[in-house]
Amino acid sequence: MAGSGGPQPDLSKAEIVDYTHLEGDGKVRLKLKDGSIIEVRLEIMNILRAGNDPNTGLPVYIVQSAPLVRLVETPKELRKGSGRSAPTDPKALPGFG
Repeated sequence: MAGSGGPQPDLSKAEIVDYTHLEGDGKVRLKLKDGSIIEVRLEIMNILRAGNDPNTGLPVYIVQSAPLVRLVETPKELRKGSGRSAPTDPKALPGFG
């Protein structure tokens, strides 16, 4: 809830909060206008509780995360030669499973 124009939370007193993943695999598959398909997953690194919002009294959480992006499919006309041969096994493509 931080970042809504109010005062910034005091991170010097923030506590790491353990969490349990409840549902879903966290992946989103998107088809781009150029015909490519990408898969995006948000990797959660830490969740911090940084006190309470002075206006509402609700706890303030900071989520430290990084997006992981994997190219699933791309039209042949967008591909350019790299001088390397493409992997024949689709499981050999870099990304996440």
